Amino acid sequence: MTATVEAPAERRLGGVLLALALAAGAAFRLYWALHDDGIYWPDEVYQSLEPAHRLVYGYGLVAWEFIEGARNWALPALVAGLLGLGRLVGLTDPSGYLVLVKGFFALVGTATAWATWRLSRASGASTLAASGGAALFALASVPLYFAPRAMSENASVLPVVLGLALALAPGASRQALVTGASLLGLAVLLRLQNGVFCVGLLGVLLARRRWREAGVALAVLSGWALAFGLLDKLTWGRWFHSAIVYLDFNLVQGKAASFGTEAFDYYPRILRRAMPGLSVLVGALALVALPRALGLSALTAAFVLLHAYQPHKELRFLVPALPLLAALAGVGLDSVLRVLRGFPARATATVAVVAAALLSGAGAGGLTFGDLGQYERVRPKDSAWDDQGAVNRLLEAAGRQDDVCGLKVETVHQAWTGGYSYFHRNAPLYPHNGPHRGSGLFSHVITLPGHEGAGVTVARDGPLALVKLPVAACVPDPGYSWRLP
Repeated sequence: MTATVEAPAERRLGGVLLALALAAGAAFRLYWALHDDGIYWPDEVYQSLEPAHRLVYGYGLVAWEFIEGARNWALPALVAGLLGLGRLVGLTDPSGYLVLVKGFFALVGTATAWATWRLSRASGASTLAASGGAALFALASVPLYFAPRAMSENASVLPVVLGLALALAPGASRQALVTGASLLGLAVLLRLQNGVFCVGLLGVLLARRRWREAGVALAVLSGWALAFGLLDKLTWGRWFHSAIVYLDFNLVQGKAASFGTEAFDYYPRILRRAMPGLSVLVGALALVALPRALGLSALTAAFVLLHAYQPHKELRFLVPALPLLAALAGVGLDSVLRVLRGFPARATATVAVVAAALLSGAGAGGLTFGDLGQYERVRPKDSAWDDQGAVNRLLEAAGRQDDVCGLKVETVHQAWTGGYSYFHRNAPLYPHNGPHRGSGLFSHVITLPGHEGAGVTVARDGPLALVKLPVAACVPDPGYSWRLP
């Protein structure tokens, strides 16, 4: 890659644009963290929030992955740390600790935009062009949508991007290489699929004939692999247990396909739908960057293609690749700026890219599930925001009732609720197909208006109601199961 010589005015403008993009990106992310109680997919609750709630408060629903050991405990431990911190400072109500968790993930997304700038710079882009690339991640609607959600993709994306920025930089010091490889190892601990980036880093270093650096990276990554295995040994009783069970479920048995399958072109098709103009712009600039950033381009393509070949696809799986594409777009933008004459032309081109990203982010509130490729065959026109938010807010309301001794959610499958992370009461929480109202096992129900029966409505949210049944005290349920149905 060829270094770019920058004029002071361009460097200053790049710094200003980066600061504005990060500030606006943080504002967008924090806004949605505060205004969305919905669920994109159950994993954002039952792979993170719910096991973390169990660790900190002693109760919560258990998904099959944490019964059979198909996930390690790194992500729940991270979220449990946030819940524990919240508990120390008095945030013991869902309205407090959930905002803390969502806000943390929102700020991780903002930090990832800064890391995108670092990666673009490490790949040869000027300050000005790299700022345009960072804005394409900081402000684009799809990254904004996923940002506040407690998912492994969001937890691992910052160490992926910053790790590659440090390890792939030309002339990276030994310390930078060790730190970068360690961040990639941490990313694998948080999400197994990030192992593609570890293999990719070694491949790039070997292709550049940086034999010694490749050896150092291999040693560091081997240490993190050992940590992964040890964590499983300590928690599940077998070395690499979660990786073995997960890979067997998804690759050997192919059971992930039971959640739905999509065609090979799913990811580019959905990105074009969710961000029509911006995705084309990012793709075009990333292609322009190809001759100057072969290593990063190959690594990104490998990650995307491996996911494209898997039958079961969800747009969230591609979250770790989005900042890499944005960083490549920054390099491509730098190539474009080199052929433009004069500061005004280069400044205008970069501001136009940032404006396009800002326009995408400003329209994020209009995203539907069809735009995101989720539930696109059953309810594609439904808003992607606050889905089941009314249920979750009523779960919170139920948890605050002094007389609640059991709760049944009659309106939706339990997996699409916030569970005890929102209910926050050590009392039975029954699914829609659970015991009938006359069983005496629960005192409250979340139901549709008009279905109160002999009960009394104590709270409403949108189309739903929290109803107190004529039950003085709940009948004990010794057979109550904490397993998520």
